[in-house]
Amino acid sequence: MTTVDEVKNILRETLQIGDRANELELDTPLLGNIPELDSMAVAMLVTSIEDHFDVFIDDDEISAETFETFGSLCQFVDSKHAG
Repeated sequence: MTTVDEVKNILRETLQIGDRANELELDTPLLGNIPELDSMAVAMLVTSIEDHFDVFIDDDEISAETFETFGSLCQFVDSKHAG
């Protein structure tokens, strides 16, 4: 399973967006586009990503740019998973 597929599944489960997750493309905006993605959901997503990929994400690593698009989130996860 690719990072893109894994992140898509994490978003599907954490945000409970069901089949809408299938429509996510790398350039799909996240913040402001997915109503379920509020500040609490961001915190839950970070925890889910940490648990799933066995990584640690420091608070100062998270920014609006990280969650700007689905692709930017996938790139961030790749950088954490590779590092």
